[in-house]
Amino acid sequence: VQLQASGGGLVQAGGSLRLSCAASGRAFSSYYMGWFRQAPGKEHEFVAAINRSGGTTAYADSVKGRFTISRDNTQNTVYLRMNSLKPEDTAVYFCAVQAGFGRRDYDYRGQGTQVTVSS
Repeated sequence: VQLQASGGGLVQAGGSLRLSCAASGRAFSSYYMGWFRQAPGKEHEFVAAINRSGGTTAYADSVKGRFTISRDNTQNTVYLRMNSLKPEDTAVYFCAVQAGFGRRDYDYRGQGTQVTVSS
């Protein structure tokens, strides 16, 4: 599977962005999907997860109430809506295929998209 994230950019604190991640292949609806982020000099960090149907989601405490993960299995795409962005949200964000729902690791990841939040 190939994953390509897009939608990142520079935004002021308090602003919003929506990230998209397009997946190749026909098996997208069978994948558990997650979003992760990695700031410079830090390990990657779990952000959000969604089950195969899209009916169940999970979030890191740091983004709960501000970020929303969703998916469209007809478009082979997973999204991350980010509201009320903070400078500490600055990182490269990438989507990943996970072995199970809500895991803090992943099996495959795509190239990321840079999100920069200015204060």
